[in-house]
Amino acid sequence: MILTGDEIIKEVRAGNIVADPFDEARVGPNSLDVTLAPLLRTYSRLPLDVRRDNPTYNWDIPPEGIMLQPGTLYLASTIERVGSDKYVTYLDGRSSTGRAGIAIHQTAGRGDLGWSGSWCLEITVVHPVMVYAGMKIGQATFHAVQGEPSR
Repeated sequence: MILTGDEIIKEVRAGNIVADPFDEARVGPNSLDVTLAPLLRTYSRLPLDVRRDNPTYNWDIPPEGIMLQPGTLYLASTIERVGSDKYVTYLDGRSSTGRAGIAIHQTAGRGDLGWSGSWCLEITVVHPVMVYAGMKIGQATFHAVQGEPSR
């Protein structure tokens, strides 16, 4: 079961969903829009080695935006802290970002039950595209669980 927009608002107000900061205007029919934080990170040396820490470079997104390029993985985060002890949260791209050729994650689109925080985004683009701090970048949905969590 996925929560409707009205249920998301009700559950945020009841404290069952964390959405901070919360803007009711960002609640859709069955999701909550999240926005892009003003910092991007890219790896500064390739190839990557999964057994080691890989150095990164930080990019502040200026007010006029920043052009993302294909062939680069951009690590970013949401401004909002989002999650729940009661619902499993999924984060997906918005259709508008998808139509612009932006993918917001490679694999990590689901938050564990009980986790809340700013979401790490693994952004890639299919062609050069401008992005802006504070733009709507994704949408969170909340799914009911059945049974007691085992951990």
